[in-house]
Amino acid sequence: MSKMLLEDLQGVGPATAEKLREAGYSTVEAIAVASPGELVGAAEVGETTAAKIIASAREAADIGGFETGDLVLERRKLVGKITTGSKSFDDLLGGGGMETQCIVEVYGEFGCGKTQVAHQMAVNVQLPVESGGLSGSAIIIDTENTFRPERIGQMVRGLPLREEGEWTSEEFLRNIHVARAYNSNHQILLADSALDLAERLRETDMPVRLLVVDSVTAHFRAEYVGRGTLADRQQKLNKHLHDLMRFGDLNNALILVTNQVMSKPDTFFGDPTRPVGGHVLGHTATFRLYLRKSKGEKRIARLIDSPCLPDGEAVFSVTMEGLRD
Repeated sequence: MSKMLLEDLQGVGPATAEKLREAGYSTVEAIAVASPGELVGAAEVGETTAAKIIASAREAADIGGFETGDLVLERRKLVGKITTGSKSFDDLLGGGGMETQCIVEVYGEFGCGKTQVAHQMAVNVQLPVESGGLSGSAIIIDTENTFRPERIGQMVRGLPLREEGEWTSEEFLRNIHVARAYNSNHQILLADSALDLAERLRETDMPVRLLVVDSVTAHFRAEYVGRGTLADRQQKLNKHLHDLMRFGDLNNALILVTNQVMSKPDTFFGDPTRPVGGHVLGHTATFRLYLRKSKGEKRIARLIDSPCLPDGEAVFSVTMEGLRD
């Protein structure tokens, strides 16, 4: 099915197939999970034709129908896990670390370790499965100019020795693809470009298994100011998040997004810190993690939301070598 050409789908001719590929719909799976409205704009076809194309793609990809719970369980066995480098942090997430095919949101105040977690996951995803990785590449969409290759080098030097010798930072940096997003439209465009990059790397030794957006709300927060723009902002953010979710499903990848926070001054009891993005981001994220500072290098991660795990806390440290217990 993955080798099936777009031209084989009902209603797709050579010209339409070319337009679809140019718009980023290069595989049958990508079309199967698209909406008719998206194809209307991308391929310049009518809504009826778009619906036919999607129905044909869903039939070819064998998705979109009902299935029994035991089949879902069998498919869940394909989900991989990437270690955070801290056992207590991994245990908070059900053991093994962060899982693929989901969105993990990490939010907290500045300096709490959000970007450190992102850097560490970009290193750990490249480790072999027996070492807690997935032997995969990472894509980073950097919205705040916080990616530092030197930090990757420090974390690589902190890894345990392998049988052939030491890991080198050059090896790891070659498998991290970074793009700087200059505004929210550019950020959304880079998410589409990430699909093309993942498609090119799919048959290689290091397929994409991690997509990081650091931070997902920074540009939206800066560009949409005031209550009058809130509806437009949330609608645009919602579509962006669903594009990221589609990336995770198509590539069996972990989507790790960091998020900024705001303070609610009318909160008299409890923590006034709230994540930006409102309910749109809260509902779309599969796992929500709240990071906060403790003494020295220590950080506290609190699991706020999960579909299958209880709330809890884990203490970990951000050291020169990376995340540790």
